[in-house]
Amino acid sequence: MVRRRVGARGPEVSAVGLGCMGMSFAYGASDDTESTRTLHRALDLGVNHLDTADMYGAGANERLLGPVVRARRDEVFLATKFGNRTSGAGSGGTGTPGFFVDSSAAWAREACDASLSRLGIDTIDLYYLHRRDPATPIEETVGAMAELVAAGKVRLIGLSEVSPATLRAAHAVHPVAAVQMEYSLFSRDVEGEMLATCRELGVSLVAYSPVGRGLLTGAITGRDQLADDDWRRHAPRFADGSLDANLKLVEAVRAVAAEIGCTPAQAALAWLLAQGGDILPIPGTRRVRFLEENAAAADLRLGPDQVARLSAAVPPGAAAGERYPEAAMRFVGH
Repeated sequence: MVRRRVGARGPEVSAVGLGCMGMSFAYGASDDTESTRTLHRALDLGVNHLDTADMYGAGANERLLGPVVRARRDEVFLATKFGNRTSGAGSGGTGTPGFFVDSSAAWAREACDASLSRLGIDTIDLYYLHRRDPATPIEETVGAMAELVAAGKVRLIGLSEVSPATLRAAHAVHPVAAVQMEYSLFSRDVEGEMLATCRELGVSLVAYSPVGRGLLTGAITGRDQLADDDWRRHAPRFADGSLDANLKLVEAVRAVAAEIGCTPAQAALAWLLAQGGDILPIPGTRRVRFLEENAAAADLRLGPDQVARLSAAVPPGAAAGERYPEAAMRFVGH
């Protein structure tokens, strides 16, 4: 597996990682047995960058990963996140009924200890602020995260879905190793100031939903394929009308992928990897066969013409519908 460095001074990790959210959350019924097989197969293939969060399944995803991580700790680069809360009252938290964001220093400390307990480990390799409450100064949050580093509970810190200004302010308090943003052929907003700021500061960009929440795999042809409890039924890009328009874009990607000799998902991932050595995609899956397909994308070397044709297949802004429902969009970009 090809390796890429995390941040300016972090370790080298697999160029293609594994997003673990869907193993426990958002995409229909879970299958812990198959998910555990997938985790072990990932490590066998050298896919060592595993990404989770405390909110995925209300802690269930961290508990799922725990035994695998503990058994193979030296092989794993583990990232988890805090800041999104779904119940209770938090200091400094703001949001909507049933969900709020809490980026207070107190919650950073409490959430980190809870994640370590669920995972059953002593140190988190990369600890992200999942979402930021703009009422809490980022300096307060990052100051607490820096304390976690000093205490040996966290090795590197990261931010997710923040603004360039927030990244600069955070980096001035403590070096930020990575920023996690949605980035794919369907979601290219980061290609302006955000990516430029990351590169100026030596911050890696970890690309989540790099195959458009499954759309860019070419396997989804209609909403009827989604389980009743699949979160994507509420996602604007999967709504009636928008989905039909987006599937036409997928067909354009499929045509280029066929010329390259790979699957649409592999083309989408290889395109991302070609955007720079500081891009780390973390496609999510709970199935071994899709993991193997995604991992193989790291070995693809696209020529400039192939990269250009994929870019032209889905121009910036071409995807129909927002990334999230309106309520969720209020929590990004702070």
